[in-house]
Amino acid sequence: MQDYNYVWANCFEITLELSCCKYPPASELQKEWENNRESLLAFIEKVHIGVKGFVKDAITGVGLDNATVVVAGIAHNVTAGK
Repeated sequence: MQDYNYVWANCFEITLELSCCKYPPASELQKEWENNRESLLAFIEKVHIGVKGFVKDAITGVGLDNATVVVAGIAHNVTAGK
């Protein structure tokens, strides 16, 4: 689903796995939080890096549906929604 959303919906999803144990005992959850807290907070701080906004006609200011945004050096174009 992550690949589909990235390619077709311009949505970048991630999965974070904090340990190799899929179902850690409740008694270990606090330790997992403490081991990963700083990394998770640093990741959250970086979420809004990049370009965001609306694609509009330069003259009329009207929003452009399905406009393709191309950035040199990045092999994934983004298509604007409505």
